[in-house]
Amino acid sequence: MQGILIIAPNWIGDAVMTQPLLATLKSQYPESKIDVLASNWVAPIYRACTEVNDVIEADFQHKQLQWGLRKQLAKDLQSKNYQACFVLPNSLKSALIPWLANIPFRIGYRGELRFGLVNVALDNPSKVNRPPMVEHYLALSQLLSDAEPLTANSLTPKLNVSTGAKQSVEKKLLSSNIDPNSVFVFCPGAEYGPTKRWPTAHFAALANHLTQAYSNANIILLGGKGDHQLAEEILQQSQKRTNIHNWCGNTSLDEAIALIGAAKAVVSNDSGLMHIAAALKTPQVAIFGSSDPAHTPPLSENAKVIWLNLPCSPCHKKECPLGHLKCLKDILPQQVFATLNTLL
Repeated sequence: MQGILIIAPNWIGDAVMTQPLLATLKSQYPESKIDVLASNWVAPIYRACTEVNDVIEADFQHKQLQWGLRKQLAKDLQSKNYQACFVLPNSLKSALIPWLANIPFRIGYRGELRFGLVNVALDNPSKVNRPPMVEHYLALSQLLSDAEPLTANSLTPKLNVSTGAKQSVEKKLLSSNIDPNSVFVFCPGAEYGPTKRWPTAHFAALANHLTQAYSNANIILLGGKGDHQLAEEILQQSQKRTNIHNWCGNTSLDEAIALIGAAKAVVSNDSGLMHIAAALKTPQVAIFGSSDPAHTPPLSENAKVIWLNLPCSPCHKKECPLGHLKCLKDILPQQVFATLNTLL
C-alpha cells in the first residue's frame, strides 16, 4: 500500500490508545508511510510514535465544521496520493477530508450518518458493553487485511520522548533548582469534568504524606492552563510548599511527555496524562471515579488502579447525579500513598 493517512481523535488519551493500531498497520504494510492529520493539541502524541512518518497539524476547533479549512486540507492532501485513510473519530465532519481528497479506501466506524463518506466500515460498538478503546481502534486494522490481529494484551501503547523535549525539561528543572532524580508528578485535572477529579484536599494530604516519607521529594503539579487553579488549591492546602511546584499551563505537551517519562512516579485521575504515563511505563497510581477502568485502563504493568466500584458507578456523567461524589471522596490519601509505596 502506497500511503496511509490517519485522522486522529481529538482527546489526548484516545490518541495514545491509537498507537497499537499504528504499530499493527506498520507490521501489515511495512513499506507504507503512515501520516497523521491531528489537531494542534494532540499532535505531540504522534510525534512520540515511531511508526509515524509525518504529523500534519491543523487548527481544528471543538464542535466547529470549519468547512473552508477542511476543503483546503483535502486539496493539499490529494497530491500525496494516499491509498487508505483511517478515520478514527466518529463525527461526520472528520470523514469529510478523506472523501474530499478522493482517498480510495476510507475506513472507520459507521459513526454519525457517514454513509458514503466512510466506505469500509464497522458497525458502531454497543454503548452497553463497550470494548476497551485499544481494541476498538485495533479492530479497524482487520478491514483491509487477512493477517492475524495482534491482541490488546500483547500490544500496549508505547511512546518515545524526543531529545529536544527532554533537554527543555532538564533546563526547566535546573532553573527551578529541582533535582531531576527526585521528581514525582501529580496530575489533578481531567478535562471531562468534576466526576473524574480526585479532591484537591486529598491531593494535598497525599503530598504531605509523600514529603514526610521522602524528604527530598519534589512534587510537580502537571496539567493545562485550565488546571492551574486546581493546582493552586493543592499548593495552599499543603504543608511543605517549597517542595511542591505548580507547572499547570507552563509546559507544552511535548515537555509534559518528557517530564512524565523522567518522573519517579505519577499520581493521576483518569485523563490523557494518565495514558501518557502508562505508554511510557512510568510507575503510576490511577484514580477512577465515574469512568470505567475496564474501558479506558492505563495499559502498563507499572500502573495500579484504584476504583471503588460503587453501585452508582460507572455513571459516565460529568457531574455527580447523586450530589455526593463518593466514588472519589471515599478514596483516601492514605490508601493512595500505600499503593504508591508498592511501586517505589
